[in-house]
Amino acid sequence: MHDTIRIIEMGPRDGLQNEKTPVSVEARIAFIEALVEAGLRTVEVGAFVSPKAIPQMVGSDQVLRGVSHLAGEFHVLVPNEKGYEAARAAGARTVSVFAAASEGFSRANINCSITESIERFKPVLARAKADGVRVRGYVSCVLGCPFDGKVKPQAVADVAKTLWDLGCYEISLGDTIGVGTPLKAKEMLRAVAAHVPTENLAMHFHDTYGQALANLYAGMEEGVRAIDAAAGGLGGCPFAPGATGNVATEDVVYMLEGLGVRTGVDMQKLLTATNEMSKLIGRAPVSRVAAALNAKKRATNKE
Repeated sequence: MHDTIRIIEMGPRDGLQNEKTPVSVEARIAFIEALVEAGLRTVEVGAFVSPKAIPQMVGSDQVLRGVSHLAGEFHVLVPNEKGYEAARAAGARTVSVFAAASEGFSRANINCSITESIERFKPVLARAKADGVRVRGYVSCVLGCPFDGKVKPQAVADVAKTLWDLGCYEISLGDTIGVGTPLKAKEMLRAVAAHVPTENLAMHFHDTYGQALANLYAGMEEGVRAIDAAAGGLGGCPFAPGATGNVATEDVVYMLEGLGVRTGVDMQKLLTATNEMSKLIGRAPVSRVAAALNAKKRATNKE
């Protein structure tokens, strides 16, 4: 059942963009280098967005250039054609676009309707196709919205199908506020899988209610083989009070290895990368596994 799972590391972008403490370009590059060294070969490294809207992502062009020598696949988020042009100028070969499954979140997050947001992406996808650039599509609020409440599985399926039909190679389904449960996750994934092949889906689950790992396992039972995760559980959601970051990479790796899935990730090296970033932002990792291993290490050192 759990043969191969791809982990897409989100810490340097989805994680850090929601942390209050800004992190320098040099430190972000060092973080990505450490993550790649730990075995995470697909990493989202930045976002070509307005510096006023998300100042934490300033210098994403320098970050992308700074990691170009590494052996890995590096993604960047682009909100529109202007962002795409800037990303391409920095050497981007894989970009991501972002849509929501709820109207309330779309308007709060990017100040337009779902339909309007997709219109912004159409020229990006057309140009990416001509340039030979791969495009990953995100759908947020797939299991609940801080503004609209419940989100129907069919609403998620409709947005996912649109992005798939436009040419996205993979659709990442985000439980942005972390309210989902395993049954709801399965129902949503089944609705989406009726329009997008399961092998082209990814799960992007936040852990606000402590359900992320259970939801991921439920999705794996449905055949999904790609998981977005953030080292140390970095991040959050500015529009969802109390929402934690994406599920922690350490916790995902621990679960997968326990299931007999070879992730290729060195836990100790991952922990080192997480701890270094935790020092920079001034808070302990949210990851349960990181907390347990750090406590174990401290106890051993005392002995």
